Amino acid sequence: MNRQALAGLKVAEFAAYAAGPVTGKHLADFGATVVHIESGGRPDGFRVQYPPFAGNIPGVNRSGTFAVCNNNKYDITIDLKAPGGIDLAKEVVAWADVVIENFTPGTMDRLGLGYKELSRINPGLVMLSTCNQGADGPHASHPGFGSQLTSLSGFTYLTGFPDGPLSLLFGPYIDFIGVGYGVIAVLAALDHRRRTGEGQYIDLAQYENGLQFLGPIILEYNANGRVWERAGNRCDYAAPHGVYPCQGEDRWCALSVFSDEEWQKLRVLMGNPVWAADAKFDTLLGRKQHEDELDAKMAFWTAQYTPEELMAKAQDAGLRAGAVNRIRDVYSDPQYAHRNIWRGLEHAEMGIFHFQGPPFELSETPALIDRPSPLLGEHNEEFFCEIMGMSKERFQGLVERKVIA
Repeated sequence: MNRQALAGLKVAEFAAYAAGPVTGKHLADFGATVVHIESGGRPDGFRVQYPPFAGNIPGVNRSGTFAVCNNNKYDITIDLKAPGGIDLAKEVVAWADVVIENFTPGTMDRLGLGYKELSRINPGLVMLSTCNQGADGPHASHPGFGSQLTSLSGFTYLTGFPDGPLSLLFGPYIDFIGVGYGVIAVLAALDHRRRTGEGQYIDLAQYENGLQFLGPIILEYNANGRVWERAGNRCDYAAPHGVYPCQGEDRWCALSVFSDEEWQKLRVLMGNPVWAADAKFDTLLGRKQHEDELDAKMAFWTAQYTPEELMAKAQDAGLRAGAVNRIRDVYSDPQYAHRNIWRGLEHAEMGIFHFQGPPFELSETPALIDRPSPLLGEHNEEFFCEIMGMSKERFQGLVERKVIA
């Protein structure tokens, strides 16, 4: 294995849930030494609030959601409210190159761990604050999670069928958009530090990150005054365009036709049924005008195939199609297997757990998924004594005074 791209980089993570920790996970996957900082009295919310738990048995070390966000990391526990807790946290910051936090804006400042204070301790520090709506402004202090940001950004308004209710996207969708921008921002700041010696404070608003994924819709309103509405699975410039029923219980396949030439290919694939020869379906405009009828005819035809059969037949004909995977199918998907996305490691409480590789790879310095997600406080002695060089006597005293707790 070649030396990893971020080997030698040190990251202190005062973060919880998804946005901060997944940013740190990507850095750890490529070799950074990342320490996840919690406390026994207030562990990461993913540990205790978010199922699934291994074997359906809740426990601070049994959360699958926490696990996929935190492999390759060290885990220490500091009680920031205990006398000496903040001072100990500052020692960790002095060790670090990067600090990641995603508390409510103002929390780090009130704790005495804001960037102004930390940069006095560590002038070259890069600090990423990845908050819901940024560190300032009239709505900065609004509480919320990814579900609320999904709605504020407009995704919820666009998700669902025209004659039905809005649909809330599952999970903290905006958090994961913020993760990508967070990794890029940290790496850019580190490049700036490498060239100038200067640290950086990064104020990343996940709300604003989410808007980047709605660019065409925002431009449509800005340029033409048109407000996009919910359209189910349909597309303005393709027909048929949908998710169609297939053989099996709740099995589906997505299929899209973007041109009249592709429609002719689909007709041939379907065996040129009489209904498809109707002139009203010859053009995109005609197919859009009769889309309800078209979708009903399509569904009758697709129901005779499994999703995998339909996908293969359509792709062989030069059409765009994809089987709708169930969650269990994701673990056996041959493309994921080829790219080694799921990597099984032995976890102390959960047994073999499949951790997720990064969505990008580096040819010369590839990611290495070699350590499972940590137990709560698992690395207290190792991190403080071996990595930071603290004496065993001092460490034991901090444990006894419940600073490390």
